[in-house]
Amino acid sequence: MKTILNQLITHQTLSKQEAKEVLVNISRGIYNESQIAAFITVYLMRNITLEELTGFREALLELCIPVDFSDYNTIDLCGTGGDGKDTFNISTLASFIVAGAGIKVAKHGNYGVSSISGSSNVMELMGVKFSNDVEFLKKCIEETNIAILHAPLFHPALKNVGPIRKNLGIKTFFNMLGPMVNPSFPKNQMVGVFSLELARMYAYLYQNTDVNFSILHGLSGFDEVSLTDSVKIITNTSEQILSPEDFGFHKIKLESIKGGTSTKEAAKIFHNIISGTGTLEQKQVVCANAAIAIQTVEKSTFDEAFAKAEESLLSGKAFEKLNKLITLSQQ
Repeated sequence: MKTILNQLITHQTLSKQEAKEVLVNISRGIYNESQIAAFITVYLMRNITLEELTGFREALLELCIPVDFSDYNTIDLCGTGGDGKDTFNISTLASFIVAGAGIKVAKHGNYGVSSISGSSNVMELMGVKFSNDVEFLKKCIEETNIAILHAPLFHPALKNVGPIRKNLGIKTFFNMLGPMVNPSFPKNQMVGVFSLELARMYAYLYQNTDVNFSILHGLSGFDEVSLTDSVKIITNTSEQILSPEDFGFHKIKLESIKGGTSTKEAAKIFHNIISGTGTLEQKQVVCANAAIAIQTVEKSTFDEAFAKAEESLLSGKAFEKLNKLITLSQQ
């Protein structure tokens, strides 16, 4: 690690293979906490390169505990986090709406590091069981259309990094990796990223895979469609910037989609929205994100996809999927 750190401190970058080897060595416990913290800190002070990101991703995918969902046409809805906006758990809510619309979802998530409450914090508080047992996860997919893949159970390589990230309490390059290392290798992916540069890197990387993707970046720094600003959407075949008006909505204020100041409050907001008692703005935002995921899988128009998302939420189908998942977790 000393050689690597000296290389990075003198403003050199890592090759794909070097980046891959560092993460493999971290997973083997070869480096101490101070060395890992120093390594992470480098990427807080300069941007990651495509070669480095690719190497880190390859290492984590090779080291993960895989889940075979090849029988299903799944999608993952996942954001990098790290946008500092403290919105409610939009991608997780959208995941249940997509499941309620009849599409299989392999939701990769984790506890919040730089946010008040991550996807896993809310799911755990709701009573959803985290497991890497493939039979249980397949049962979840078949009976509820959604399986929750809690990242630490599938990425033992990161056990040495978790406490350091927690202590740092700010976004690191691991935020960038999260959406790209789903252990079930979903065929479809809707990814939200916190920067335009990262959106470009994701697009370049995903274009060299067989994943059907939509990458979202809200131009004022959101890693999702927020309806507070315009959003850039990059897919396998197109690239466009859409305003809230383009989606058929009025621009909303950030305060209307805040996620609360504690996990308990975040879970209450989550429950209110999925049970149909959320505000109009909350419903519009979550259905807009779900619609883009539906569009990604079905290649429909946004209006058609939004109608399906709205029906899933308002009819109670999305809420039904959550309740069924909680029941399965208790069996």
